[in-house]
Amino acid sequence: MATYKAMYKHELARAAGVSTRTFARWLKMHAKQLSKYGVTTGSHLLPPSAVRYVCETFVIEI
Repeated sequence: MATYKAMYKHELARAAGVSTRTFARWLKMHAKQLSKYGVTTGSHLLPPSAVRYVCETFVIEI
């Protein structure tokens, strides 16, 4: 089981191989689920629980 740490959106976008704009669009589609983890559209730093959700949803290996 992987251990997740807090990460910035631009770091996750780079790991996914997409632009930050594209990554923001991906997150926008999942805004309701991400709000459960305390992530808003203005958040830059995602908590570990949100990073785990994003990595599992978009199949991003970090």
